[in-house]
Amino acid sequence: MELKEYIPKAGPLLSKIDSPADLKKLSAEQLRDVCDELRDFIVDVVSVHGGHFGASLGVVELTTALHYVYNSPEDRIIFDVGHQAYGHKILTGRRDNFHTNRKYGGISGFPKRSENIHDAFGVGHSSTSISAALGMAVANDLDKKDNKVVAVIGDGAMTGGQAFEALNNAGAMNSDVLVVLNDNNMSIDPNIGALKEYLAEVTTSRRFNKMRDEIYDLLGHFKSAGTKMRKVASRLESAMMAALTPGSLFRSFGFKYYGPIDGHDVNLLRKTLEDLREVKGPKLLHIVTVKGKGFAPAEKEQTKWHAQSSPFDKITGASLSPKSTKKSAPKYQDVFGDALVELAAENENIVSMTPAMPSGSSLWPMMNTFPERAFDVGIAEQHAVTFAAGLAAQGKKAFCAIYSTFLQRGYDQFVHDVAIQKLPVVFCIDRAGVVGADGPTHHGAYDVSFMRSIPNVIISSPLNEQDLRDMMYTASEYNDAAWAIRYPRGASTGMEVRKHFEKMEIGKGICIQEGEDVAVLSFGPIGKYVTEASAELLQEDIHIGHYDMRFAKPLDTDLLDEICQNYQHIITLEDGARLGGFGSAVAEYLAEKANKPTLTIMGLPDRIIEHGTQEELHAEVGIDAKALVEVVKQKLVGV
Repeated sequence: MELKEYIPKAGPLLSKIDSPADLKKLSAEQLRDVCDELRDFIVDVVSVHGGHFGASLGVVELTTALHYVYNSPEDRIIFDVGHQAYGHKILTGRRDNFHTNRKYGGISGFPKRSENIHDAFGVGHSSTSISAALGMAVANDLDKKDNKVVAVIGDGAMTGGQAFEALNNAGAMNSDVLVVLNDNNMSIDPNIGALKEYLAEVTTSRRFNKMRDEIYDLLGHFKSAGTKMRKVASRLESAMMAALTPGSLFRSFGFKYYGPIDGHDVNLLRKTLEDLREVKGPKLLHIVTVKGKGFAPAEKEQTKWHAQSSPFDKITGASLSPKSTKKSAPKYQDVFGDALVELAAENENIVSMTPAMPSGSSLWPMMNTFPERAFDVGIAEQHAVTFAAGLAAQGKKAFCAIYSTFLQRGYDQFVHDVAIQKLPVVFCIDRAGVVGADGPTHHGAYDVSFMRSIPNVIISSPLNEQDLRDMMYTASEYNDAAWAIRYPRGASTGMEVRKHFEKMEIGKGICIQEGEDVAVLSFGPIGKYVTEASAELLQEDIHIGHYDMRFAKPLDTDLLDEICQNYQHIITLEDGARLGGFGSAVAEYLAEKANKPTLTIMGLPDRIIEHGTQEELHAEVGIDAKALVEVVKQKLVGV
């Protein structure tokens, strides 16, 4: 049997759990065995079929205890982001098809309301769980229901501003909600910021323990002073505890604070959750876990094992993918990262930032080479954009490396703090277009559409890695407006690039090849499909023109005028939303022309696109080479 066809079998206890109700039939003493089987099953499946990994291993005991104590789906359990929800999926009826996780047509990699009744809230982006949980708790209050609501949030997600907005509101409303803070000192990359230091202080503080011991010594020395002195010292200890533990922070928001406790002791978790289930009002349980718990390689290298896409040995962690002698093309993100370092070496005003994605956005080369000029600001996209604007206002050239789907969270700051003030921030927008297995919460479908209506913004996309480098160079020397450069997830073309940079003319496209009757105008790396389609059509003696437009704003109207004179039909191709995107920009310009070619806009349709590989999704929505060939032939039928 081929490895990809292998479906691991669950252990004797896990194989009989098809719902939380089945889990509750077991004795408390059996929960440790369930956790062992659940962890083994996750390792077995992911080692063959891939997926997010470390976070789910870290919350096996918590997930088991939650479903043992609470009554889902009547009680609502919400997992922030959802990277840690694999155990939850397996315990809620998806064990036998868990191997389809993140695959085209399979189950989602994140909790999803339409997929399962136990998925209380759809997630994928960070820091939303407490807000959603509070909304559900307030709904319970309004409906006079005593159902419980639990939000499970990691210390990384807790750095997001929305989490603190929700804490502030929840404490004031006094609704019955439990927040479980899963503290493992990691998001995808190691956490940064004051909150990380604050949480670390309470779990490791020798200072607090030393001061507490000194108070006890003091009590011993002053026994002769009697009860009054001991009461004073006891109050002093309480005041110290309030000042030196994170409980003081969460209590200041109106939460009852419990912890920190061992997040890998399932029966301690069970007992604690049983007690907290009876406690009314907003409360926070602080648990300490290890990301990747139970799989030694993942515990040792937590960033590397956040997710895995290729098969690996479930004992050693060694890759089982066949070794290729062919040199692989660099990822677009790595082309960006290397180019940024080269530019920064020549321009001391260049600075960079990313919202908690130095690995995903390849900002590590810059952070390692110029640490004083590269910043991981945490899961704080709004702050990242305005932080970049502040730097730009002081004459620095800010490169903000951010995923398309996360830039959505900084939209107001993009408008208010960058565009209105005409600040020359460069947005390097990674994961533009469909991203693959992460699905609809992570597709970069809307950036062109939501940026194009904003003044003082240049919107560009390279056909290949050489263009990406030259766009970055041109943007680094442009100071009259903001500049957005979008590029997809995955490998570049593998072409040989120049060692030097060259300036690119702003708002100008280029002709890749001339043709007859049909001109295809591509925007970005998806232009590779035009090359493929052109080669296939050439075999049938069909010659299409191909124009790499490079810019959605400003649009190359001179080149468009030339195309209108020479072709009867225009097709636009983009890996982004059809509504308001690059094709719409072309349509708006053509609308004002008296004599114009026909226009077909090929892009992402006006619906939610699910998960699968990028190639599978491009084929599904009809923007791959095969679809382009068909559209061209349809155009030529009437010629």
